[in-house]
Amino acid sequence: MMLINDYTPLLLRIFLVALFPFRALDKVVNWGAAIKQAGNGWFAPTILLAAIAVEILTPICIVIGWHDRLAAFVLVVFCCVTAALCHQFWRFSDFWRFRQGEGVRHFREFLKYLGLIGGLGLVMLAPRTLDLSEVIRHPFASTYVSGPSAGQVVP
Repeated sequence: MMLINDYTPLLLRIFLVALFPFRALDKVVNWGAAIKQAGNGWFAPTILLAAIAVEILTPICIVIGWHDRLAAFVLVVFCCVTAALCHQFWRFSDFWRFRQGEGVRHFREFLKYLGLIGGLGLVMLAPRTLDLSEVIRHPFASTYVSGPSAGQVVP
């Protein structure tokens, strides 16, 4: 059980940030399409290079625990900007008619980024990681999420 307790948080962090390096690789491999999506301006390559750096470096920091809270904050900002600028589901008429199409696809991507923001926010703010054995011993326990007892387990 000790091995599971030791490596579960690491595995969960890997799962949380695994998407980002692959998105960086996609930008590199499909540079032309990425430039087109970023906009036709002199700043588009700069934006893409910055995005690639963020998508490669911050997951490494989160996984190895080096300035992980700062890296999670940077990724939270990155996800907020990406969701707001690249997945504007509200602009597609098919979304408002509740039909499958671009609007629904963007809405799902938008929700994915909200989920990532939540997970990364927990990396930033969680006071400690519970042992998996503690969760197994008390499967119905809860955690205070606000106030002076935030992070403490409610029996």
